[in-house]
Amino acid sequence: METFFPTDRVARSLTLSTIAFALSSGVFYTVSALYFTRVIGLDATTVGLGLGIAGGAGVLASYGAGRLSDRVGAHRVQSWSTGLNGVAMLAYALAADAVSFTLIACFAVAMRSATGTSKQAMLARWYTGADRVSVRARMRVVTNVFIGLGTVVAAAALVVGTAAAYQVAMLSVGVLLLVATIPLVRLPRLVPELAARMVTAPTAHDADGVAARGRSPWKDRTYVASVTLNAVVAMHFSLQTIGVPLWVATTDAPTAMVSALLVLNTVVVASLQVRASRGTHDVRRAGIAVRRGSWLLAAACVGYALAGYGDLVTACCLLLAAGFAHSIGEILGEAGGWGMAFELADPQSAGAYQGLSQTGYAVASMVAPALVTATAIQHGTPGWIALAAMFVAAGTGAALVARRAAERTAVSPDVSGAEVSVPAVTLTP
Repeated sequence: METFFPTDRVARSLTLSTIAFALSSGVFYTVSALYFTRVIGLDATTVGLGLGIAGGAGVLASYGAGRLSDRVGAHRVQSWSTGLNGVAMLAYALAADAVSFTLIACFAVAMRSATGTSKQAMLARWYTGADRVSVRARMRVVTNVFIGLGTVVAAAALVVGTAAAYQVAMLSVGVLLLVATIPLVRLPRLVPELAARMVTAPTAHDADGVAARGRSPWKDRTYVASVTLNAVVAMHFSLQTIGVPLWVATTDAPTAMVSALLVLNTVVVASLQVRASRGTHDVRRAGIAVRRGSWLLAAACVGYALAGYGDLVTACCLLLAAGFAHSIGEILGEAGGWGMAFELADPQSAGAYQGLSQTGYAVASMVAPALVTATAIQHGTPGWIALAAMFVAAGTGAALVARRAAERTAVSPDVSGAEVSVPAVTLTP
């Protein structure tokens, strides 16, 4: 019950907003491709190119939203980006050609990325220690469950199959996003102390009396390494949504296995994500979680590859086993990644640090589809083995970064250029 109806006011508002946001996402994922091709009249190549360009806008917005959150408040960026994302979705009704479609897509993806970054920044600033990862884990459960419900609702548009049905579905996406802003806008009135916690509070001044800001994440080599390695592990999302469906079609298993694997993933995430996240506010344990998750992802890759050699029953069993390993690897990797993203960050620059973390995910989502198809789909077993090796290397590297960060202090340059030691992380016994 705490997952869907938190007692904490901030968590409750974020959860209510996430419910509406996830429902809109489920509808959008289900009908958008058909809307773009059948209603707007674009060909698949144009849609792919437009969304690829929009992905670039999302990468830029991920980091920019973090810097903006530090200055004007993460809660304000969250409210505005969610609302503007809704406006962008409504604007798809006005798209008539490739140019207008691409422009709207760029704005929509940028606002979606800004929403993700500002939400991370809000969690980083409002909560501490285990609470941050716990709330983040519960929100991910909410997201998965309601994306699934949104997909079910959107099936009505697919059944009707008319342009009007697709248009209604797309308009509902925009309306749901506007609804998602309501609990966010009301939050500062319900929690008066929120606003002061959402911006960087200068604690020092330089020689000219200018307020000193927190450290730039780009100068934090430990954090950059963490983001890079966790972004590689996060490529498993595209493996699940693109690689596995294409691969299943080449095996003796029925294509319905794609749906079965998605349902299995949803059940695993909803049931075990919160439990898997316990303790990952400790940086060392977060790294261990990422490493374990990466090995399970590698095992899943091997299972997927072997499914290509079996008959119908064998292929289905191997796919289900691989899908289960994939799902457990996913929740461990996500839990560890959140812990590292939160605990290795400079609290004074929470927005910028979370922005860089979300930028890593955005880059991964851009690169992964091409990487997955160029390896596993084009080359079969050797490609799957290459992906398995990539996950193991990234996860092992992330664990090493986390262990070293937990054992020593980070070295940070002061304003004069000298090097001073500051605690890298706060460990909870």
